Amino acid sequence: MVRITHQRAKCIGCYYCAAAAPATWTMSDEDGKATLRGAKEKKGFYTTTVTDDEYTANLEAAESCPVNIIKIEKYS
Repeated sequence: MVRITHQRAKCIGCYYCAAAAPATWTMSDEDGKATLRGAKEKKGFYTTTVTDDEYTANLEAAESCPVNIIKIEKYS
């Protein structure tokens, strides 16, 4: 499994994450920021889990984020 954490308040709406992993990310029509699908919020951090087959796309999303607010972790 893969855990994804996103600090949405710092998002600048560049769209790179949604382009790299559209199954996991969407762009909000309200504020133009990225939204992590199915995420739970805790103290400003949004977290969700995805399957291992989605790791590469989400790693690309994290690496392309110009403000470095996406964290990807593999776990068992």
